[in-house]
Amino acid sequence: MNNLFTELENQNKQIPLAEALRPKTLEEFMGQSNIVSEKSPLLNLLQTKRLFSLIFWGTPGCGKTTLARLIATKTNADFIELSAVTSGIKDIKDAVEKAKMSLRSGVKTILFIDEIHRYSKTQQDALLPHLENGTIFLIGSTTENPSFQVVPALLSRVQVIRLNSIDDNSMKRIIMRGFEHLAKNYMPMDCETGVLDFIINLARGDARYALNIVENAYFASDLKDNKRNLTVAIIEEICQKRNTRYSQQEHYDCASAFQKSLRGSDPNAAIYYLAKMIAAGEDPRFIARRLIVCAAEDVGLADPNALNIAVNAYRAVELLGLPEGRIPLAEAVIYVAQAKKSNKAIMAIDAALADIDSGKDFPPPMHLRDAHYKDASKYGFGVGYVYSHAAPDFEQQFMPDELVGVKYIS
Repeated sequence: MNNLFTELENQNKQIPLAEALRPKTLEEFMGQSNIVSEKSPLLNLLQTKRLFSLIFWGTPGCGKTTLARLIATKTNADFIELSAVTSGIKDIKDAVEKAKMSLRSGVKTILFIDEIHRYSKTQQDALLPHLENGTIFLIGSTTENPSFQVVPALLSRVQVIRLNSIDDNSMKRIIMRGFEHLAKNYMPMDCETGVLDFIINLARGDARYALNIVENAYFASDLKDNKRNLTVAIIEEICQKRNTRYSQQEHYDCASAFQKSLRGSDPNAAIYYLAKMIAAGEDPRFIARRLIVCAAEDVGLADPNALNIAVNAYRAVELLGLPEGRIPLAEAVIYVAQAKKSNKAIMAIDAALADIDSGKDFPPPMHLRDAHYKDASKYGFGVGYVYSHAAPDFEQQFMPDELVGVKYIS
């Protein structure tokens, strides 16, 4: 009975198009020509059948898992696949035991860990001794910057390879393969002009997402004359709204680009990055804080009103929330971007802090010290100080004795 159930289950299993079209050889692998092109370092190493531990860092759907599987095939290695979301130290130990058994037969093992950035420090540390003694070769995949998410001890034992988003030309070929596969295995189809470019634009370098669109749109399309009729309207209806890709790395990248656009007086770019952060669900208070920093650091004394506007935008966002809060944010962004710039304030305070940090930590001159209490004059505190409002032309020393003549403001 159990065998019958398993057989029926396998017959009814629906393999996603993205899985069915996963490349079987490196020659079929598209979109990472800088990594797997002829005579590339990675390909040269694979030709020698030598294994080494890697972490693939890249956006979703750029081919990290596929490339790991192809490396295993190319090197005739066993391939054990784990997900950091659902696995733990026990699974790592089980994989190591399997790898030891394979080694007895002269077969090496690649342990592939998807989303390795989700492993805790303890889980990542559990891999170290087995990488050291060559029991396993690790290939990890992550959408997050490994420098922030992977422990230094593990990073020192692997090579990080950055994978790019799939370029438009490669994406076009991948989508066409999807169309051809469906037309061959089910029924012919007609595509409205613009469908291909529309999918490419929606997918933004994510091959898996593109093929999911192709598959869903194909089966949702109208039938006419024994053909599927695929239109842009059908895809729009299925997809509704494409979520903005926004990893932790992109959180930092967008914030950096936003502030640099403000500093560089490009209001159009600043508004774009503001929109990208809002669309991705960024906390508007975080955006407003970056705006305040820029108003103080980059606009500064050239237009002190910019700081008032940025602070008020923060308050407005707290009162309004989103979506209404986008309006005062946009107003403040445009104002700060277009304002004249001066970094005198930050340069001055940082120069003074650097002096103090380097050991130039000196007390004020005696005549400037606190003299509000009865016995202060006994110690010479405040003696000789001249009230500046009473005698504005009187010259007196304000800098510590050791720093007389030092200027922090040019």
